Amino acid sequence: MNHILKSISFIFHPLIMPILGVIFYFSKSPRFIPIEIIKNKLISISILTLILPILIYYLLKTLGKTKSIYLKTTQERILPLGLNCIIIYLILKRVFPPTEILELYFFFVGILLSTLACFILAILKFKASIHMIAISGVLMFFIALSIHFSININGTLALMVIIIGATASSRLHLNAHNFNELIVGFCIGFFPQLTLLNYWLV
Repeated sequence: MNHILKSISFIFHPLIMPILGVIFYFSKSPRFIPIEIIKNKLISISILTLILPILIYYLLKTLGKTKSIYLKTTQERILPLGLNCIIIYLILKRVFPPTEILELYFFFVGILLSTLACFILAILKFKASIHMIAISGVLMFFIALSIHFSININGTLALMVIIIGATASSRLHLNAHNFNELIVGFCIGFFPQLTLLNYWLV
C-alpha cells in the first residue's frame, strides 16, 4: 500500500496537469483547429510546463537552493514558484494569447493566479498542497468545458474526483501535508478557475 500511495503522488504530479488540461481541450473542442497548430501548442506547453521546470529544479539543486524534489519547506518553494509564475506569464504572452484560444488563455490565467497565491502563502510560511492546487484546477476546467461545449463527460469527472481523493490520501500518508494544507490547496486551485468563468463561459 505504501508503494501504491507513493506512486499516486508521482503519477498525478502537478507538472503534468497543465498539459493534461490542454490535451483534454483539444480532444473535446468542436472547433476546427489545424493539426499543425495543435502539435506546435502541445510541444510548446510540454517544454515550458514539464521540461523547463525539471531543468530549473536540477539547476536549483546544484546551486543548493533546494534539497529535494518534494520541496518540503516553504523556503524551498519560494524561488521555484516565482520562476513558475514567469513561465506561465510567457505562456500567456506567446503560446495562448487572448486573441487565439480564449478558453486555454483563461485556463492559464487561473493557473497563474493559483501559483501566485501559493507563492504568497509560501512567503507567509504556509505550505499549501501544490498537488491539490493542480488537480482541482483541472477538475474545474473540465467541468467548465463540459458546460461550454455541452458534452457529457460524467465518467471523466467521476474519475477526477477519485484521483483527487487518492492524491489527498497519498499526501496525508506520506506526511507531506496536513488536512488544512490539502483543503487550502484545493480551494486555491478550484476557485480561480471558477471565478474566471465569467470571462469566457457562454
